[in-house]
Amino acid sequence: MSTAAEISSLTSSLAELHDRVTAMAESALAGGDEETAHELIAVERSLGGALRRLRRFSPAGGR
Repeated sequence: MSTAAEISSLTSSLAELHDRVTAMAESALAGGDEETAHELIAVERSLGGALRRLRRFSPAGGR
């Protein structure tokens, strides 16, 4: 697999993971579990930063 294809694949996978963590954080907030929500939001931010960096190198811009 070429580097560009690998980056594109990683970007897609990371975007899906980011979306899943976002949904979990929103669910935790809605359920009143603020401690879990805050931790998930921190993870979401980290994943978002990594995703932005990968998208800079992805030929298709991620998704």
